[in-house]
Amino acid sequence: MSLSPGPLERLNRARADLRMGLPVVLTFGKSAALVAAAETLLAPRLAAMRALGAPVVVLTAHRAQTLKARAYDGDLARIILPADAGTDWIRALADPADDLSHPMKGPLTSLRDGDATLHRAAVRLMKSAHLLPTAVVVAGADIAGACAGLNLTQLSTEETQTDDTRLNPVVSARLPMRLAGAGRLHVFRPDDGGVEHYAVEVGRPLRDAPVLARLHSACFTGDVLGSLKCDCGPQLHAALQAMHDHETGVLLYLNQEGRGIGLANKMRAYSLQDQGFDTVEANHRLGFEDDERDFQLGAKVLRRLGFDSVRLLTNNPRKVTMLERGGITVVERVPLSVGHTAENAEYLATKARKSGHLL
Repeated sequence: MSLSPGPLERLNRARADLRMGLPVVLTFGKSAALVAAAETLLAPRLAAMRALGAPVVVLTAHRAQTLKARAYDGDLARIILPADAGTDWIRALADPADDLSHPMKGPLTSLRDGDATLHRAAVRLMKSAHLLPTAVVVAGADIAGACAGLNLTQLSTEETQTDDTRLNPVVSARLPMRLAGAGRLHVFRPDDGGVEHYAVEVGRPLRDAPVLARLHSACFTGDVLGSLKCDCGPQLHAALQAMHDHETGVLLYLNQEGRGIGLANKMRAYSLQDQGFDTVEANHRLGFEDDERDFQLGAKVLRRLGFDSVRLLTNNPRKVTMLERGGITVVERVPLSVGHTAENAEYLATKARKSGHLL
């Protein structure tokens, strides 16, 4: 094996670079682009990018709709960066925090012509790094050559796609739990360098019968702090109690905070909710989809543990669909109706109305 980084290692390095404000180089065939994250880009690096070509600010279609910008590419908009615009202007496009107090961001001119493959991969990278899904991109056939010798991470557009990520078992150990009783905690690490996911095995569940299971997305505010804005903490505790009562079960704790957008962006969404937007509207104003989670990760963990059928504790039909798409048979959906409060009533109503949750 070469000591040079492979595709997945370059991807993880690119995520870290973008979070620190360092641009990366994306390639697609003979084309290339220098890509930076809108929220971490500093003025000196923006000036250096301008010296290589004409930057554009890439927004998702959801964010472009909020800003009344033309999304000629369908799923995204490529906004021409004005000559006098700096990093504050770019961040104002990316972050909706001040949209209501400063609604006029334009005029915004969108590119109509040219291929957007590199720009689409740039947005995919931002989401993968849990950054705001807005990128600054300078594209050109000579970009890769111009950046040679700068020690920037370089990867192809294909390497930004990780749909086939494998989850590898790291360790498991016995864990007595207050709610679930005797159990075992398994840690799984993805081979793309992303965050680890966990499986809590309660009792000794059989592998040749449907296991009582719960796919639970990490929620620091609800699970740890007891937030009343969601029902996550009560659902976690009720699932563990149900498995204790049933004497067996498996709870998958997937690190997909904030419907897969990360804790920082989740807090940005909470701030927007304080301005009067519901949870779906807040995600869209940030530039994200309603739900960015990948529940097929749960199917991969279940298969690694030897399970192929479940009785699924959930109110979310999408989890059933995604598990079955991942090769797991869901023989029964078990409702989990807990955690209703005055503070989360509108949140739960939005989940039912817009996301199809069966409450």
